[in-house]
Amino acid sequence: MTDLTRRAFGVLLAGTAAAAMIPASARAEAMLSSLELLAPSSPGSGYDQLARAVQGVLQSKGLVSAVEVVNVAGGGGTVGLAQFVTTRPRKPTALIVGFALVGGVLSTQSAVTLKDVTPIARLMGDVDAIVVPASSDIKTLADLVAKLKENPGAVSWAGGSIGGVDHVTAGLFAKAAGVDPTAINYVVHAGGGEVLASVLGGHATVGISGYEEFRAQVDSGDLRALAVSGETRIEGVDVPTFKESGIDLAVQNWRGIVANPRMKDADRDALTAAIAEMVKSPEWAEALKTRGWIDSYQPADEFGAFLTEETTRIGQALKDAGVL
Repeated sequence: MTDLTRRAFGVLLAGTAAAAMIPASARAEAMLSSLELLAPSSPGSGYDQLARAVQGVLQSKGLVSAVEVVNVAGGGGTVGLAQFVTTRPRKPTALIVGFALVGGVLSTQSAVTLKDVTPIARLMGDVDAIVVPASSDIKTLADLVAKLKENPGAVSWAGGSIGGVDHVTAGLFAKAAGVDPTAINYVVHAGGGEVLASVLGGHATVGISGYEEFRAQVDSGDLRALAVSGETRIEGVDVPTFKESGIDLAVQNWRGIVANPRMKDADRDALTAAIAEMVKSPEWAEALKTRGWIDSYQPADEFGAFLTEETTRIGQALKDAGVL
């Protein structure tokens, strides 16, 4: 190699190294150093589970340096929503949202709505399950329907917030079974953890919540799952759907993430980019598989349009279920 060739090669290597450093530097500047992720419900709930799954993947992939999950329960998520929108945050802040929060806003006529936040992405979907204690004389969904028809008020339902997917599904289930949905005895709980405790403690006839919130107790034999609300069975789970059990009904929950309206443009863009990278990662795919969640990712623009359409659809479902 001649001296001229060596010098040219050295310049090429230096240029290549410098070029490689530019995007790395840009990524470092764009990456969020911290994020507060608010779950508008109690620990153990579906919102909380999603928040902690997002926290784990963002941190393990180095997409956000530090993610703190904060729980604010109450009002079907509207307490957390109001706090999220009206409080000036100390650092970049995001909120987990879902079907239940849309229903909570409608049923409580909340002054703060999802029009007051900035959509980032829809992330996943899941389905509800109806469960009973292992000692219950209700062995099948047909047994539950029979009890409802005999005396709907005698069957107590432990479920999530007013207007949430659990409440709507219970009402639509009663209607599909030929029972007045306004006659069911639905007992509101702050989240899936409280629903689980109520059913295990024998304080409710049945429990209704996301299947994952019951999975460990179903696997251990402490609870019996009668059916799930999706169009199809959960992969690897031997529990029939409502339709398989004679009830012509399918309901799917969904959850996503939104940004605080006061978030700086650069921070919002960094969060959007981090979430877009997260959902493509093997770690996120594993999180979905482990929890039995359905991949329902939508980027910001699509998610914003979906929220507008979903507000109308859920409003009608609340009327059909006798909630509004």
